[in-house]
Amino acid sequence: FWLKATARLRLVRFAPWIPSSSMAKHTKRVGITGKYGTRYGASLRKISKKYEIQQHAKYMCTFCGKETVKRLAAGIWKCKAKQCRKTMAGGCWLLTTGAAATVRATVARLRKAQQGGDMK
Repeated sequence: FWLKATARLRLVRFAPWIPSSSMAKHTKRVGITGKYGTRYGASLRKISKKYEIQQHAKYMCTFCGKETVKRLAAGIWKCKAKQCRKTMAGGCWLLTTGAAATVRATVARLRKAQQGGDMK
């Protein structure tokens, strides 16, 4: 804090709302959206909180199996494991999108049907 000790004591006594330390206060309910303060409305902040938590989370790498994939930029994800270091494309906020999951399921179903036809 930039004030001297005596001035800080007077400040705490007469202005208790000013933080006495330079460390940031933690939030209980709002979490990562505390940076927005009272702006944008509660509903929009709740929606953005969901996406920001997903954006900053770590994901499982499909190549090495470790939970080390982090977002670099919109749609660009990178595995931080020392052996892997793969860069992959994904969704803007999530590693996998709903459309990608649908395509993956369709490909698996077609592959299974093709293998079933080869066995006869």
